Amino acid sequence: MLRGVAPLGGDPVDLLLADGVIAAAGRGDIQAALDRDAAAGSPVVEVDGAGLVALPGLVDLHTHLREPGREDAETVGSGTRAAALGGFTAVHAMANTSPVADTAGVVEQVWRLGRDAGWVDVHPVGAVSIGLDGEHLAELGAMAASAARVRVFSDDGRCVHDPVLMRRALEYVKAFDGVVAQHAQEPRLTVGAQMHEGVVSAELGLTGWPAVAEEAIIARDVLLAEHVGSRLHVCHLSTAGSVELIRWAKSRGIDVTAEVTPHHLLLTDELARDYDPVYKVNPPLRTQADVDAVRDGLADGTIDIVATDHAPHTREDKDCEWAAAAMGMTGLETALSVVQETMVETGRMTWADVARVLSEAPARIGRVTDHGRPLTVGEPANLTLVDPAARTTVVPERQGTASVNSPFRGRELPGRVVATFLRGRATVLDGHAVPAPSATAPASGEVR
Repeated sequence: MLRGVAPLGGDPVDLLLADGVIAAAGRGDIQAALDRDAAAGSPVVEVDGAGLVALPGLVDLHTHLREPGREDAETVGSGTRAAALGGFTAVHAMANTSPVADTAGVVEQVWRLGRDAGWVDVHPVGAVSIGLDGEHLAELGAMAASAARVRVFSDDGRCVHDPVLMRRALEYVKAFDGVVAQHAQEPRLTVGAQMHEGVVSAELGLTGWPAVAEEAIIARDVLLAEHVGSRLHVCHLSTAGSVELIRWAKSRGIDVTAEVTPHHLLLTDELARDYDPVYKVNPPLRTQADVDAVRDGLADGTIDIVATDHAPHTREDKDCEWAAAAMGMTGLETALSVVQETMVETGRMTWADVARVLSEAPARIGRVTDHGRPLTVGEPANLTLVDPAARTTVVPERQGTASVNSPFRGRELPGRVVATFLRGRATVLDGHAVPAPSATAPASGEVR
């Protein structure tokens, strides 16, 4: 029983979670259900939701869980624990593992690891090309038909730079309503790139990653998507020019969606001045003008979703000189707070908008039908409770992820995830992770 929660920041209501769904809402219906449970001897757990905003469980379309192959940086277990602590109930696990998730066998392995961990639902992303080499199509149909039911395909970390291969992939996924998620980076324009190409890179003497390298691929791919009539998704959009390209493509009716990361909503290339590798990421942190543009694009619907691009790395890969450091940042546990700070507290978005960009739209793009649903009776009980008045200082060592490469270390962020529910079972309660019951144990932590 969730007492007095505010769905999407609206009027407080009571919600009863039972049998994996929202069984009742309001007052009278809930009391009748509680009376039936009491008569049947069923236990009832109550959560005081006063002051808490209830959101549909968050869905991340872009997560790196590293397993198999880089369990020293993250595992499916640790990464999905972090996701639950961040308010997520479903994540899409990117394909750049070792071995690459380019076959039905590997995506099924990742799917089963997520199911066994029990923190969130894990939906593997299949590679577009074999070994991410950009030369030959991977087993797209076999991955789509596997137990993992893959619908999102990406070589993220690398661009599908060959236009012929990209066209073939876009054509192929139409057969099963899939989508190609492109890492938009023209490789010939970013050889040796270390950060955004601009004033700061020139002053620091670091090789720049120009905005046009992202924009050129987006321009090409939206035209390809229009030509073949397929779905295209643009990963981690980061420049003002990219926002305008997506806006133009949508005005033409092209079936394209786009995401922005939390760090591109808040951080700029000025942070590179201290050569701290925690701020090294791909695509790189851009200028304040770019940050303002992606915020506006998210607010007006040009950018469809926020996706974390959670990229954990070992200390050895990040605690070194800038040039040798790996690119990437963690983000699952801070994503909602960054969106609150940059979009809600600035008046650009409401909590209903937050639900749209962090739950409803990513679930729709990834074709995840039982997440991102309205918080109404009969819908799956996948939801998160947030205390918007809380303030939390980020301490990466206290987070659920196995890595500590958070760019928000020491920063005070608004909001706190108090509870997360996956099909009515609490995976997070009072801000703490609740381990999943074993397959043979009776279900525990279910809030009725």
